[in-house]
Amino acid sequence: MDELAALEDPKARAVNEKHGDDHGVNLGKLRAVAKRLKTQQDLARELWATGDTAARLLALLVCRPKAFDRAELDTMLRDARTPKVHDWLVNYVVKKSTHAEELRLAWLADPDPVVASAGWALTTERVAKKPEGLDLDGLLDVIEADMKDAPDRLQWAMNHCLAQIGIDHPGHRPRALAIGERLEVLKDYPTPPNCTSPYAPTWITEIVRRRESA
Repeated sequence: MDELAALEDPKARAVNEKHGDDHGVNLGKLRAVAKRLKTQQDLARELWATGDTAARLLALLVCRPKAFDRAELDTMLRDARTPKVHDWLVNYVVKKSTHAEELRLAWLADPDPVVASAGWALTTERVAKKPEGLDLDGLLDVIEADMKDAPDRLQWAMNHCLAQIGIDHPGHRPRALAIGERLEVLKDYPTPPNCTSPYAPTWITEIVRRRESA
């Protein structure tokens, strides 16, 4: 904890706080600490228990994802309220867990929009890598009905799923494009030069173009 405190950068904290994250540690330096520590599950649990955001990020880098049971991961997700901790927990730990599919289904139906956003993130992973058995039309039905008025983080996750369906599944692409164009979610999102807009029709069209020209 002392080492993490020494890595605190007020400028980094100011930037992170604009995105809802309450830490000021440079993530490259945090990864260097994790690389030195290597995998340490007991330490990871202790770091997580501090409740400190930087410590929790480090915990997610040094933990053993398959060592957590389903109830533990569910509790951790509900306690991970800052965006970066939430994102890393889902991407670095839950996706590698044997409980990922059970949690995907449970979280997808959760009334808490932040928890539900994790369910959508796991669903997007399946759309891209393991779509067998998914009801893509049903997902598009839900997105079409609910995305426009969803809270920010849930809306973002649903939008990512919409784009992924359009990118990876040509048979559903026209409908995905039409939903994006009608709802106009993130249409005016400020996008830096050389970055792809998160507006689904633009995102889908650009990634498909890149793949076809590769």
